[in-house]
Amino acid sequence: QVQLVESGGGLVQAGGSLRLSCVASGSIFSIFTMGWYRQAPGKQRELVAGITTESRINYAHSVEHRFAIARDNAKNTGDLQMNSLKPEHTAVYCCAAGNRFRGLSASGTTVVYWGQATQVTVSS
Repeated sequence: QVQLVESGGGLVQAGGSLRLSCVASGSIFSIFTMGWYRQAPGKQRELVAGITTESRINYAHSVEHRFAIARDNAKNTGDLQMNSLKPEHTAVYCCAAGNRFRGLSASGTTVVYWGQATQVTVSS
């Protein structure tokens, strides 16, 4: 079992930055691939960024060069740094962990553990 707890969401003006953090407990975090999903009102959930156990990274095209994902296995943490935020980035963001061999699917169907989610609101 892995418990994921996020922090760092909130309200920010367009052009601003936010850093989301995810702390894992309960198991060996380093054996899981992890990532961040988001779901905006009226839209499907999507994978924003993922990072494997070997620190291979992938981003949704819409956030490349704007968001940065990182993990620290020694501290059991994962972060998502979000820069130059736009109103369209407004969504509920959620930390997720999955099997290291299956990875994280775009829609989240392979996610094994979910965090409680945090709201990110970007005002114009």
